[in-house]
Amino acid sequence: MVQNSRQIQTQTQKQVQTLSPQQILVVKLLELPTLEFEERVHAELLENPALEEGKEMTPEEEEYTAETEESADYDALDDYLTEDDIPDYKLKEHNYSNDNKPEEIPFSDTTSFYEILHEQLGEQNLTDKQAAIGEYLIGSLDDDGLIRKSLESIDDELAIYMGIDTNIEEIEKVLKVIQQFDPPGVGSRNLQECLLIQIAKKSDSKSKQLEWDIIHDYYEEFTRKHWDKIIQKLNISEEKLNAAIDEIIKLNPRPGASLGESIGKNLQQIIPDFIVETFDGNITLALNNKNVPELRLNREFTTLVEEHTKNRDNQSKESKEAMLFLKQKMDSAQGFIDAIKQRQNTLISTMQTIIELQRPFFLDGDESKLRPMILKDVADKTGLDISTISRVTNSKYVQTNFGIFSLKHFFGDSFTTESGEEMSIREVKRILVNCIEKEDKKNPYTDEELSSLLKEKGYPIARRTVAKYRQQLNIPVARLRK
Repeated sequence: MVQNSRQIQTQTQKQVQTLSPQQILVVKLLELPTLEFEERVHAELLENPALEEGKEMTPEEEEYTAETEESADYDALDDYLTEDDIPDYKLKEHNYSNDNKPEEIPFSDTTSFYEILHEQLGEQNLTDKQAAIGEYLIGSLDDDGLIRKSLESIDDELAIYMGIDTNIEEIEKVLKVIQQFDPPGVGSRNLQECLLIQIAKKSDSKSKQLEWDIIHDYYEEFTRKHWDKIIQKLNISEEKLNAAIDEIIKLNPRPGASLGESIGKNLQQIIPDFIVETFDGNITLALNNKNVPELRLNREFTTLVEEHTKNRDNQSKESKEAMLFLKQKMDSAQGFIDAIKQRQNTLISTMQTIIELQRPFFLDGDESKLRPMILKDVADKTGLDISTISRVTNSKYVQTNFGIFSLKHFFGDSFTTESGEEMSIREVKRILVNCIEKEDKKNPYTDEELSSLLKEKGYPIARRTVAKYRQQLNIPVARLRK
């Protein structure tokens, strides 16, 4: 009996979001903190002769200037037309020697964290595509040095924002390279992976294999402190278990935070991106862009394009090539100017909304008045995408009357008390710290006891949640606080 088989061809529609080169340029500029943005603008000025410093002129001012200027020097074009390549200014970054930079440039602590990782990335034997993936992965690290996004999300973002066609396997291969960087644990996707990487990097010891087995095979039991189950399943003594646990708790759950501290936050100046001043109940906002020059199109290039356009019919092949070259430069320059304007408008709109939502804090600096706020709150009020708000708030700082703060400082999830009052997680953490500060150091509170204390104060927080907040605050367990 012969069974017939046939192939059936089906057609499906799939919607793919793509960004134009101009949108990609805007996204890249939006992500840059003040210092890097300044460097990017100066780099573009050096590279594109159609761009120059100066305020854009009105049509009347341009007409007056054109009447008083001498005719353009066409011979100057020869210098430009001998270039082998025309850079794509909307997509590529530019590198320059240190001779073009001031001798001393203050960097923020976040920049130095990424710089060290970028240096280690540059030492690897990677293809250009792998290096680009590595750059994006490093940029996706949170303040703890971990990657909280799924690799599927990163795959989509690489395709949409970077135009990189890759897959989960290739991304994971590059991620494994980053996970070998210092400090140990950086680039991990969760706490378990972070601890396992650190254990693997440790020098050999009597308890190393046991530490690995506990975290790898019995991580849930470890987090729940089910010591009896671990002892039974691994067939070990309580003494060996305690020795392994003593080593495990020495590991660093936040490798990124420790790197920022070891670099020396006190040694490096943070340059604010925004300046907010409060006086007599009035709040003013300004971008810190005093070192960013105003840009306009080069008048000589504009005149040359106009002249070539008038004589289009009588142009030689060389003249048409010159026209094409000039047009490319002009389009690139105008696109860069437009992208800067969009960046400024987006930054101001986002910061104004943050001020509106956190107005009580900006009036008197009382952090207890910071209300629960998430990215979606700002996105809804500004009409911008959540991804855009995320880029604006990442690695950006604001100078206020009460100090310099990271924009991330103003965001926090909410918690609803038994009375129905919404309170920020930051406030709950403040109360938790207050309880620990007042405890008897000879007999410190366990997480269970802290949970009971918080419940008495009207905050029904579970023991596991208390433990999570305590770890986020870098507060050790009770027996280590004696």
